[in-house]
This record gives sequence, C-alpha cells and structure tokens, in this order.
Amino acid sequence: MSKNALLRSVYALSPLLALLAAPLATAGTAEAADPIRIGVVTPLSGTYAPIGQQVRWGLELATKEVNAAGGILGRQVELLFEDEEANPAVATQKAEKLFQVNKVDFLTGTVNSGSTLAVGQLAERNGRLIATTVSFSDAITTDKCSPNVFRVNARAGQQSAALAEWLAKDKPKAKVYYLGPDYEMGRSTVAAFKAAAEKTGAQSTGEVFAPLGSKDYSQYFGQLRAARPSVLYTSTAGNDTVRLLTQMGEYGLLRNLTIVGASGTVTAQNIGAIGKAADGFVTGVGYSAELATPENQAFVAAFRKEYNTAPDLYGADSYGLIGFFKAAVEKAGGTDTDALRKAMEGLSWSTPQGAKTMRAGDHQAIQDMYAVRIAADGSSTRFDVVGTVPGDAAIGPDQCTRF
Repeated sequence: MSKNALLRSVYALSPLLALLAAPLATAGTAEAADPIRIGVVTPLSGTYAPIGQQVRWGLELATKEVNAAGGILGRQVELLFEDEEANPAVATQKAEKLFQVNKVDFLTGTVNSGSTLAVGQLAERNGRLIATTVSFSDAITTDKCSPNVFRVNARAGQQSAALAEWLAKDKPKAKVYYLGPDYEMGRSTVAAFKAAAEKTGAQSTGEVFAPLGSKDYSQYFGQLRAARPSVLYTSTAGNDTVRLLTQMGEYGLLRNLTIVGASGTVTAQNIGAIGKAADGFVTGVGYSAELATPENQAFVAAFRKEYNTAPDLYGADSYGLIGFFKAAVEKAGGTDTDALRKAMEGLSWSTPQGAKTMRAGDHQAIQDMYAVRIAADGSSTRFDVVGTVPGDAAIGPDQCTRF
C-alpha cells in the first residue's frame, strides 16, 4: 500500500476511532471529577485550634491511605476544610456552604458540642449525614439525638464511667470540686462525672463554670480553696487547660490536690505548653497512644512519620471515622443518605483503639474505655493506662427517642 493510501485509510478510520474513544475519555473525565467529598468544619484558629489540628491530621492520614489503596468503590476521597472557630453560628454558616455550594456527600469535624447540635439540625434540612469525632455532650446522642447525626467518639457518660471507677479505687470517698467551661460540653461533662462519682461514694463540694477562652482563672481560686476538696475535676480543653493548670501551679494549688478531668483536657497537643503541671493528671478516655496493640502501634508510627508528633484521642477518633465511613459506603453501595444511614446503624469496624460498634438506636459508638494517668517530668511524657472498662459496661442505656 502506498503512503498516500495508508494515510487515507487512517483518516477514514479516525472518526470511528474517535467515536469509540469518546465514551472512554468521557468516563475517565467523569470518574476523575466525581470524588466522594467530605466536608470538615473544625476549629483551625482560636482556643480549640490544637484540637482541630489533630482532627485534620487524623482525617488526612486515613484519607491518604484509603486513596492510595484505590479509594472507596473506585472513587477517590476529597476533604474540604472550613474553620468553625468553635462557634456554633460560624459552624452552621460554613456547613451550609459545604452542603449547598460544594455539594459534599458527608460532613464531620465539629468540636464544640453546640456546633455539633446546630449543624445536625442543618444536616436534617439538607438531607445529609454528619458525624462528630470530638464532641462530648451526652445530649447529642440522648435527648437531642438526630437521625442524621452519628458519634464515633465516646460521650461524656462513657468517659465518666472509666474515671469514676478509678477514683473509687484510688481515692475512695473523695471530696470533689468541679470547674468547667460555660457551654454545652462543659456543663454536660461536669454533670455526667458528678453523677458517676457520687454513685461510687465521692462527695461534691461545689462547682464553677468559666467562659470559654478565659484568660484569668485566679478569680475562681478563692472558691476552690474554701471548698477544701481533695480532687478537682475539670473539663477545660485546648489552650484553656494550659492557662488553668499553669495558673494553679503559680498559685500553689497543685500541691496536695489530685487533678482529674474530661478526655480532651490534657492531650498530646497542649501538654508541651502545660509541662510538669500535667503530671499525675487522670482522665477517662477512649484512647491512649500507649495502647500496646499491633494496630495502634502501626497507627502511631504512621502518624509520627507523617506529622512528627503523637496522635491524641481526637486524631485517633478522626482517623477511625474514615474507616467507618468507607465500610458504610461499601455496604450501602454508594452515598445515598437513606442507604448510608441504614448501613451505619449497627456497623462494627476496626480502629487504632480496637473494635467499635455503632449502636443503631442512638447513633453512639460502643468502645472500651480507659483510665489514663499522665506522667510528665518536663522532658518526657507518657499517657499510662491505669484502668479499663469494657464498652458494654461504659455505654449506658439508649436514651434517644426521636428515631
């Protein structure tokens, strides 16, 4: 065949080749442009920025691993971040943008319990699902539960079960004073631990609630001294804890006083700034980087390699959320809200903390809980597990009546 004849044959075939190639190209383009989008509304500035940082790291590490393994149902996962500033009004504004403009398939990241409750209502109106990996308020999965809201982290009541059991053994009939931040989470965690501690014999000597972001806690120290407690329970978090414990040390209040608190009071993110003032602090929590399981050790190693720091409970719970979401999407066969909700209810999945199960009746994760004591000498830190409560014993009754 001559050169010209060959060219004419190719030209003749070109429309056919183009026609055959077009669907493949279109399919490739559609697949590339059709990731599963997860909106993340979390504090990236302000008092709770250290918590938001762990949330981001945990989500990004898990997403990186999932995408490297082929994604979810062949689709890559894309994370879209917005700063909620730990403010419910800002959180709802940012969530609305993610739902309406970015068309996210799912939303997570809320830290402030008030933000989670507000964004949950918004999710119902938008026909989407959300999950918190941080918020502690019992109300989220009890009297203010929502069919569109899930919680993969431990609520205040679960944390309190582990801490109250340790307190009863280590400090029987302790006299406890309470100091919490004055908003939904702070009051909920104080109420939950007070109820659990009193059931095991502790005596309550008083309570006070400080505004979120307080700079000066010394104004409350007179009440604390007058109450003469042997134990102080606090549910401050982030930079608020740094200021509280630092100022207590400066005023000599850490001597002869045992400090205990909520899960997020002292974490890997703020302990560097707290220093020796954190030594001896005990909390009820669903995670410690010291858990000696192969799964957790692999997670901690990967986290340290990626971010040059240890994960805390927020990083671990956020990492585990992606596994929960992936398993649910695969079970549902897609991201349709009704099918995804059904798939999530009753789902069991593996996490660095161990196995978790999402209770269908209230959308609260069931998990083992730990009492963890901090050892901090100024140069090194350990989060030592000093007690364990099985998940079924810590979860408490299902109190959700909305669905």
